[in-house]
Amino acid sequence: MQTTRTTSSRLAKRTHYDEATIHPILDEALFCTISYAVDGQPFSLPMAFARRGNKLYIHGSVGSHFVREIQKGNPVCISVMLVDGLVLAKSAFSHSVNYRSVVIFSRAEIVTDEAERMEALVLITDHLIPGRWADLRPTTASEMRKTVVLAFDITEASAKVRTGGPNDEPEDLALPTWAGVIPMQTVRLAPEPAASSLETPLPDYL
Repeated sequence: MQTTRTTSSRLAKRTHYDEATIHPILDEALFCTISYAVDGQPFSLPMAFARRGNKLYIHGSVGSHFVREIQKGNPVCISVMLVDGLVLAKSAFSHSVNYRSVVIFSRAEIVTDEAERMEALVLITDHLIPGRWADLRPTTASEMRKTVVLAFDITEASAKVRTGGPNDEPEDLALPTWAGVIPMQTVRLAPEPAASSLETPLPDYL
């Protein structure tokens, strides 16, 4: 949704407010950064998360200072960024980055329904490692008591996207300096087993 807080003040043509742009970026990103303030002191923490519908879920320890503060309903700003390439121009001033990013303004809601709490933990786990939850031992009641699940409405959100090559100044185009894009992506490498799993076959989902 476009609001005064999500409206871009620069390069507005790169800004999008539709779910068709915002949701896929959130679904591809593995981590978000949650920023908030307490008594004028800013804090910012990276967190694993998952999205379902128009809600973003995180989890944390009941003893976490971060969780205790944001579960009060104080305003937060949530951001994610995916880097798709380094854009090299013929001048330092014109260098850029190809990226897809999302910024969300929201407030935390404590999830109390046990079924929703468990589903959120499944979503977060399988968002990071698809298929992992079904391979794990069941979560215990004690573990659930130690865990807080928070949900954030993602209605007030915007995405910003840059694609393409460098935007060199016309007078720089003839310079003998290489310009172009260095593509970038996150790649999962071969799993490295723990000492307790040296004889355990690697599951197909990994």
